[in-house]
Formats: sequence, structure tokens, C-alpha cells
Amino acid sequence: MQEIVLKYGCNPNQIPARIYTEGKLPVKVLSGNPGYINFLDAFNAWQLVKELKEMLGKPAAASFKHVSPAGAAIAMELSEVDKVVFSAEKSELSPIASAYVRARGADRLCSFGDFIALSDECDESCARIIRKEVSDGIIAPSFSDEALNILGRKRNGAYNIISIDAGYTPKPIELREVFGITFEQGRNDIKIGESMLGEMVTVNKEMPETAKRDLLISLITLKYTQSNSVCYVENGQTIGVGAGQQSRIHCTRLAGDKADIFHLRRHPKVLELPFSDKVSGPDRDNTIDTYISGALFEPGNERVISEVLKERPEPLSKEEKTEYISGIRGVSLGSDAFFPFSDSIERAYKSGVDYIVQAGGSVRDCEIIEAADRYKMVMAFCRTRFFHH
Repeated sequence: MQEIVLKYGCNPNQIPARIYTEGKLPVKVLSGNPGYINFLDAFNAWQLVKELKEMLGKPAAASFKHVSPAGAAIAMELSEVDKVVFSAEKSELSPIASAYVRARGADRLCSFGDFIALSDECDESCARIIRKEVSDGIIAPSFSDEALNILGRKRNGAYNIISIDAGYTPKPIELREVFGITFEQGRNDIKIGESMLGEMVTVNKEMPETAKRDLLISLITLKYTQSNSVCYVENGQTIGVGAGQQSRIHCTRLAGDKADIFHLRRHPKVLELPFSDKVSGPDRDNTIDTYISGALFEPGNERVISEVLKERPEPLSKEEKTEYISGIRGVSLGSDAFFPFSDSIERAYKSGVDYIVQAGGSVRDCEIIEAADRYKMVMAFCRTRFFHH
């Protein structure tokens, strides 16, 4: 039997804690002292990026927080605006580095203190990006010597670095214990592919290859997101993940609000915010979020305006935000189960959604299809549920 003793369980009072297997552990801790939640994030995130790479053939990255993805993305070249929005203006990016910058950039506020997963070797380019970010750790199949040297100095040597055997295949049956009772189930090893988009139930069936790619990314992301969950995807990256909600509409609203913020970070007023020269990354991200929401101008935030910004900016009005978001189209959305009511379709359209994949099977499927037809959306029933707990 092999084991790794953990820092502690879900909380510091939950000790002892360990991970172990009767065979050979497929992971090695190269630096740091990971805890229970770190490994939950690491293993779920690794499965996600591994599947993305296998399906799309491109390097993939994920940014995880509390066992759900804050963001996931495949490697693609960044525009100059992307580099500004994702805080990578001065960086030379390798493919795997671009994947992580995009995954982190999906929701920079929620990615604060993330656990990172990479489908490919962590190289020097990616390590230099990670060094600047507030992060708990990383899992990858390998690390270049330069990357290990850079990340090994992060947090004065306490940064969690985990390597994983990319060829590892777990047993088909998985176990967990809750309240002293052992649960057993078959692993969710279903393969996600384009065949899941074959049943297009709307009048409009015109779906570009980019939308198919994005819908498949949404399904793989949902497979490792705490349910109920909904995922918005655009241009090969998640832009809004709504996880762990008790109702489908709340998932859709939460993820849609995040997608709106993702787009509004590109609004000219946001790009022109007069930041002080030495503002930190987290302060910059927090200020952008409060500026977009309007909270920056509430009483008590005078210090933020005076210390983080060179001058007081002009507010971004509700009308300006509505006008900007109304021009967004071509977003894809996946749901980990069927939509019970058409309200989620109505909300999704407001955030630019034109393509949807969901399980189908609701008693109100006809109403949901009618709502999608009303907005000329393309919707596919994948006939598969992706609950994850």
C-alpha cells in the first residue's frame, strides 16, 4: 500500500488525513504539503483537462476552486485585448501557458487561490505566469527543469506541485464513505463526443464547428462541476460556470452574470480605468468587478478609488451595460441536466447564447423548445445527465 499524508482534511480540525491506494499511487508531491481539498481539486481538474486534450487535440488548462472549475480552456492565440483583460500584456506565451491564461481569465475573481491543472508539461512560459498569480498549487504530467526552479521558489518553497502519471487508469468502481457508510458506484467514464449533438430539436439546425467545439467543452466541464450546474462557453473557453445551485434557473443566472462580467471587462470604459502604476493583480481584479457592478461608488470605497486608481472614473451605467451585452451573440451553453422551465432559455438569450446542449426529458420539453425557437437558437438533446457530487 502507498499513501501520502495530508496537511489536514476539509478543515484544520479534521486530522489525521491521507490519500492511499492498495497499488502504486499515480502522483508524486514535488513541493509543498497538499491538503484534502487540494487533492480533490487536483484530481477533478486533471480529469477535465485530460478529456479536453483527448477530444480536441490541443493543450488544456483548468482553474479549480472548491471542487468546481472557475475556468477551463484550450490553447489558442490571444488577441491584444485578451492579453490586457487576462493580465498577460507583457508575456510571451507557449500553447500551455495560453491555455492557463485563458482558464484563469474566465473568472479572475473566483480563480484567486486556485488549484491549477495542465494537460501537458508545465514549461517555463507557463511557470512565469503562475508565479505572478495567487494560487494554491498545480498538477501536471511533468515539469521542465526551468518550471520547477521557478515554481519551487513560490511561497518560499511551500507551493504545492504535484506530478501525475498521464497513463493512469482508475478502477471501474469507485468508493466513498459518508457518516461511516460506504457508497459504491461505477465511475462516470462516459465518453463525450460530437454524437451527443446529433439530436437537434429546434427548427434552426445551423451549427458552426466552433459552436460544436464549445458545446463539447461545456459538457466536459459540467462532468466535473458540482451539480446543479450550467456552463457558458465562447471561443474555446468557459466564460461563466454556475455550480452547486439547488435550482436550474439559479445556475443559469449565476453563470450568465459571470458571462456578462467576462464580456464587460472588454467595455472601453473598463479598459480605460486609470489604475495606479504599482497596483497588485488582485486589487486590479477586485476593482474591475466592483466597478462593473457599481459597488465601487458605494460609501466606504473611497480608499479603493484613491489608492488603486489615479482618479475617480465615470460610472458604467446600467443602460451602457445593457447596450453592450445586447451586442453579444454566438455563446454556447451546456446544462448538466434538463431544463424544467423555459425561464433558463430566456435568461441565457440575454447573455448572448445561440447554441444549447442539454439532456432533455422534461415534461415541459415542448415549452423549452418553443422558447429556443422563439430566439432562433439551435438546441441539441444529448440524452445524458452529468450530475457530479
